[in-house]
Amino acid sequence: MTPRLKELYYREIQTQLKDKLGFKNTYMGPKLQKVVINMGLGLDAADSKIMKSTEEDLGKITGQKPVITKFKKSVANFKTRKGSNAGLKVTLRGNKMYEFIDRLVNIALPRIKDFRGLSSKGFDKFGNYTFGIKEHIIFPEVNFDRIDKIRGLDIVVVISALNKEHSFALLEKLNFPFIKKGDN
Repeated sequence: MTPRLKELYYREIQTQLKDKLGFKNTYMGPKLQKVVINMGLGLDAADSKIMKSTEEDLGKITGQKPVITKFKKSVANFKTRKGSNAGLKVTLRGNKMYEFIDRLVNIALPRIKDFRGLSSKGFDKFGNYTFGIKEHIIFPEVNFDRIDKIRGLDIVVVISALNKEHSFALLEKLNFPFIKKGDN
């Protein structure tokens, strides 16, 4: 079964973006390539129980088993050793990516306390959008009673687009709640 957001993208959003951005072809428009979710654990990564529980939580949020990331260098000031655990990472593509973005935009982001919108300054020069979430408990899949500590997430939405404006137009059509100019 195809995800609701993917169906909407191919049925309506693609042609709307073609008309709005002035492309000759519908396939020239911006498209989602992948979503990368990163959870850095810092010193907690050395504890296997904490690592196991956060791995389960991130697996429930994304629907996919996370990869354990390792430190590339030893830094004495940060108390890190080369090759020791640093955090967790998940890369979503295809149907799982569209399902995650749908749940993120429609369920998780509105659950953030005092949420006013996402900043439009999170775009890099290639048109990819990056933002952070301070509490991973905004996702309904996470059991609030079993959480030992509230952790943050970094989410990177990789978009094939010519520039930032095209990426922004795509994310607006996908209902990403950006802060409007003039709102405080």
